[in-house]
Amino acid sequence: MAFTTPHPPTVGFDLDMTLIDSRPGIRACYQALAERTGTYIDADLAVTRLGPPLADELINWFPAERVAETADLYRAMYPTYAIAATPALPGAREAIAAVREAGGRAIVVTAKYEPNAKLHLAHLGIEPDAVIGDLWAEQKALALREHEASVYVGDHVGDVRGARTAGALSVAVATGPCDEAELREAGADVVLARLTECPRWFSDYRSDN
Repeated sequence: MAFTTPHPPTVGFDLDMTLIDSRPGIRACYQALAERTGTYIDADLAVTRLGPPLADELINWFPAERVAETADLYRAMYPTYAIAATPALPGAREAIAAVREAGGRAIVVTAKYEPNAKLHLAHLGIEPDAVIGDLWAEQKALALREHEASVYVGDHVGDVRGARTAGALSVAVATGPCDEAELREAGADVVLARLTECPRWFSDYRSDN
């Protein structure tokens, strides 16, 4: 697949385990949810498989007929337990700054509930040009196409599928549940060990296009 860089470029970023290490906050929220509902949740296990929609995790712990109401409860509890506990991953601010310095736009496209995604970014002082939530895997292509993103950076094979569905360059970072081999096998065009490598890669990519 051939890629050209529009001027100015728009680069999309995933949120959980791409820009932020949401494991501490999500672990705390699951623990509080377990206490509130009286239902056992292995929070340590749950945070090893972040990426897919919340319902995909809750179905492991709750009957199907309770998943929707439990998801609403989790999202309501989330700001109290998860926002302050969640740090930015190294390189997050620098990766977005690199796009801006090139005259481009940086957007966040995530499966996370959009209001909570915005709370994370505001708490950390990260200000993308747009935040689009509630989209997973191939669904992310809807926002990537709408914003004419030429690159999408994520940590999960679902992010790779979203980028490829949108016709965007898939840049994968091995900071989430998927290792470098999985990301390459899924079709990532570029695999970085961590987001701190993104600014240099983006500079080289811009120079080559």
